[in-house]
Amino acid sequence: MGRAVRIAMVAGEPSGDLLASHLIAAIKERLPDAVFFGIGGPRMESQGFEAWWPMEKLSVMGYVDALKNYREISGIRRQLKKRLLDIKPDIFIGVDAPDFNLGLETSLKSAAVKTIHYVSPSIWAWRGGRIKKIARAVNRVLALFPMEPPLYEKEHIPVTYVGHPLADIIPLQTSKQAVREKLALPRDYPIFGMLPGSRQGELAMMADTFVQTAKLIGERLPNAIFVVPLATRETRLQFEAAIYNQQAGEVPFRLLFGHAQDALGAADVSLVASGTATLEAALIKRPMVITYKIAKLSYWIMKRLAYQPYVGLPNVLAGRYVVPEILQDEATPENLAEALIKLYEDKENALAVEEAFTDIHLQLRQNTAEKAANAVIECLN
Repeated sequence: MGRAVRIAMVAGEPSGDLLASHLIAAIKERLPDAVFFGIGGPRMESQGFEAWWPMEKLSVMGYVDALKNYREISGIRRQLKKRLLDIKPDIFIGVDAPDFNLGLETSLKSAAVKTIHYVSPSIWAWRGGRIKKIARAVNRVLALFPMEPPLYEKEHIPVTYVGHPLADIIPLQTSKQAVREKLALPRDYPIFGMLPGSRQGELAMMADTFVQTAKLIGERLPNAIFVVPLATRETRLQFEAAIYNQQAGEVPFRLLFGHAQDALGAADVSLVASGTATLEAALIKRPMVITYKIAKLSYWIMKRLAYQPYVGLPNVLAGRYVVPEILQDEATPENLAEALIKLYEDKENALAVEEAFTDIHLQLRQNTAEKAANAVIECLN
């Protein structure tokens, strides 16, 4: 018997933690003695991953946030690179976090360590020039979305389309009434999901706006209830502070720890800060308004570099505006409340949204973890 296969990984945020944990489980079915280490989150650790640094260290938003934390993050990358070059793992898998991972992968690949980048950077949305950097950095890309492989094939970069694990996990139909019963919510009241983001930086930008929006909706629809899933104790405290600051103690918020999919499933309509949660909302097939605010400079840079009119994944995947996007300065409580009420009242549109999102769900349902594990093992061999 040879020694155990050593797999180094880096994930930088909750969505990467989820992807990586499923991948670890699928690889362990094939290689039960494999060991996993690097930077990761609690889900990866629950699969036996050894985290040398916690994932939170890498969770930053936009350019401005990244610059503020630059010294600490580059210090971690320097130490991690040294450690990995010393031990030479059999393979390195960078899970998303391209700004952190691609440079690291380039160094490892030139030292003859095999590298995989799991989750294609959004070269279809902006910064397409990065594809040359990706070519230097990786032995293979694992792509989550169907529009990505042709871009890599054109540049002769090995790529495997693996679909998105959320499409495997989330059922094709989610019963609104069953979820409402589970959460002890009334059957017939207007219910709005409110997903202000999973990171503290997002809450700092979005929480007050979300609370004010709920206040305005409550004035127009007195029975409305607002379900708010929050990822951590810190983000919950931030949202509670926003309720207090906006004098919204009377608004019927139901705060949940996690349970984003339940919140989306129970809701008639949701307000969702752009990110993975928009994909969850699409797979649960409910209408939503996508919103986002980031530092002005970050937004200006991204807008100038963008190739597509949409930022929300559901619209990108559909290739059209299936749901509204209200971003940055446009994202006032008045505009958001107006759009959400309009969606709530338009039952015909809800059916059209469901149809468009069912097509996306079927396209993304690929048995992702198994496909990704096969690609990793093929690369190892």
